[in-house]
Amino acid sequence: MEFNEKLQELRKQKGLTQEELADALFVSRTAVSKWESGRGYPNIDSLKSIAKFFGVTLDQLLSTEQVLTIAREDQKEKERHVRNVVFGLLDLSVALFLFLPLFGQSVDGGAEAVSLPQLTQISGYLKIGYFVIVIFSALWGILMLALQNYPFKWKTLISILITAVGTLLFIISRQPTGATLLLVFLAIKVLMTRKVSSL
Repeated sequence: MEFNEKLQELRKQKGLTQEELADALFVSRTAVSKWESGRGYPNIDSLKSIAKFFGVTLDQLLSTEQVLTIAREDQKEKERHVRNVVFGLLDLSVALFLFLPLFGQSVDGGAEAVSLPQLTQISGYLKIGYFVIVIFSALWGILMLALQNYPFKWKTLISILITAVGTLLFIISRQPTGATLLLVFLAIKVLMTRKVSSL
């Protein structure tokens, strides 16, 4: 007997509706419906709650292969969650370019480090480009943190592209500190993306 059939049988033995079971497990009725129709499996925590609620073991609910599959999927989901948080924090931290002296400009035959708003010895278009990258990156970081559980397929790719464009802009305009920081952020993102996709 498959998991979805076992779950239906256990629920009916207790005389519960899908909604009542969902309330008891602190999940949505849609989730219970999905599990019972065979369109998906609960995560490890929900499986433990189901087993405890019905007084059965995980082995009675699932085959060993199904448990391993769910554990792998659960691990992938946790990795994606961590990746989204890290990407969001890295993108948001680009807002520090507005406050920290990360830009160089020449002053009286020497050089000084200034924050982005204090940067004066560049063209207006280039300064606007810097502001666009910094503000858009910070806003994207906020969105990634706020919507990390929303299944938007392209959010990590957009984050990587924003960082790559910013890195290129700072390299071309000879701002080594900003370019180096964004290059480090880009490397972290690429490595994390490869790790998650290889799982």
